[in-house]
Amino acid sequence: MSDLSPSSLTSDIEKNTPGLRLLVLSNGHGEDIIAVRILQELQQQPNPPEVFALPLVGQGYAYHGLDIRLIGSVRTMPSGGFIYMDGRQFVRDVQGGLLQLTASQMNSIRHWVNTQKKTGHKIAILAVGDIVPLVFAWLSGANYGFVGTAKSEYYVRDDVNFLKRKKKGAWWESFSGSIYHPWERWLMSQQRCKAVFPRDSLTAEILKKWAIPAFDLGNPMMDALEPTISRPRFYGAHIEKQELARPLVVTLLPGSRPPEAYANWQQMMIAVSALMALWEEEKFVGYSSETVVFLGAIAPSLHFDSIRLILESQGWQPHAQPPIKIPDKDCLTFKQKNAFFILSQNAYNDCLDQGDLAIAMAGTATEQFVGLGKPAITIPGHGPQFTYAFAEAQSRHLGSSVILVEEPAEVAKVVKSLFANPDKLQAIAENGLRRMGKPGAAKRIAEYLMELLWNKD
Repeated sequence: MSDLSPSSLTSDIEKNTPGLRLLVLSNGHGEDIIAVRILQELQQQPNPPEVFALPLVGQGYAYHGLDIRLIGSVRTMPSGGFIYMDGRQFVRDVQGGLLQLTASQMNSIRHWVNTQKKTGHKIAILAVGDIVPLVFAWLSGANYGFVGTAKSEYYVRDDVNFLKRKKKGAWWESFSGSIYHPWERWLMSQQRCKAVFPRDSLTAEILKKWAIPAFDLGNPMMDALEPTISRPRFYGAHIEKQELARPLVVTLLPGSRPPEAYANWQQMMIAVSALMALWEEEKFVGYSSETVVFLGAIAPSLHFDSIRLILESQGWQPHAQPPIKIPDKDCLTFKQKNAFFILSQNAYNDCLDQGDLAIAMAGTATEQFVGLGKPAITIPGHGPQFTYAFAEAQSRHLGSSVILVEEPAEVAKVVKSLFANPDKLQAIAENGLRRMGKPGAAKRIAEYLMELLWNKD
């Protein structure tokens, strides 16, 4: 996966000259988390730089855990950062002070750069997200790197050809031969741009055609997903029989932003009811277990009781013990007929690991689940994030690993079809791993930052 030899990563970086300072720009909650993962690995490097940050969208809570200083104003906009999905959201953000905030943030960046230069520090900027932090990094006048989280060539092509699309105006997304437009590539090909870290191998390969310093190091989104408790692994002569006799586990990913996530959860309850009904009527091919376990991976940002009340309104009754091991002492277990439902706000990684498939109405969480080699069935919501446009784009990006349905009740038939086709499940597993990459990207990027950003003038 690496573009440079491993030996280059351990070269002497001028003993990491004291006084190096890094400013990180990110534009969204998910981007903040990715930035923090890279910074955690950067802090493990010998003589790491002193780090500052400016989250361009939201409050930047992810940075607080590392005690990283924020250099300017932060504010949560009405859209939550999804203005590109709906022009009305942009108008609301402008009314909420978006233009004033942007001007203030640009002034903060310039002030930081000028102050560091006057005090003799060697500086660099790391932009994480899309063109917005990339433009800010370029305008700063400092050397910069870019972690491109928002775009992938898989949105417009598979591993061989461009996708055939009927949507009017779809040509615009790749009119110049790449998902990244000419002005974005221009920003990435400037002399002061020392490194670009795309989110997958295909995107890195395409960007290199324009002499962009793109490095294929993987996607930090797949880091730090190790479960606390590994799911059962069977060995011996009866592996397949044992595997099919265990409960089918379905992970539910409703998203993390209220109030949208509550509306998503209501939609998912319809899908759950349809799946339970089909399960009672006829067995899925090869599946001998009579039990289905639903795992609700509830974000800490959501009100747990609101999720619980919606679940209980659908006839789920509290149950004493969860049918599978979940490392969350505060999880809640419910039962209805031969099905169990577990709600957890503290075992996200294990909810991803335990699930055989997901019903998803989320951005990052869906991608991470798919990256583990598993299928996700998605249902378009009403936004502002998980609209039909978002879900359709996500299904293109993640290919066969995502099955987009129009209505929640369609989920059951899709699940039945998946388990009747083991070859498709295998293809989905391979596709997900290829599109999302192997873990460890944050560490590789951190090592390259020490090499590329500060060893070049």
